[in-house]
Amino acid sequence: MSQIEKLLQRIINNPKAVKFEELEKILLKNGYSCSQPKGGSSHYTYRKKGRYPLTIPKKNPYVKECYVRLVIEMLEEE
Repeated sequence: MSQIEKLLQRIINNPKAVKFEELEKILLKNGYSCSQPKGGSSHYTYRKKGRYPLTIPKKNPYVKECYVRLVIEMLEEE
C-alpha cells in the first residue's frame, strides 16, 4: 500500500483530525488543480475537468469535518 493510500485510509477512518496539507496532497494526487486565494481570503478552490469546483477554507490546526467528508464522497464517485 502506497503512502497516499495509507493517508487516504487514515483520513476516512478519522475525518475530524485532518490537516489542510494532507487533504491538499490527496486532491492534487487525484488530478485536481489548486487556485490560491487572492486579497487575503483563506478559501482555496480545487478544480478537475468534468467535476464541480471544490472550495475549502484553510483552517488551523484541522479542516472542518464537513469539508473532509465532501472530499471523501467526491473521491469515491470517481
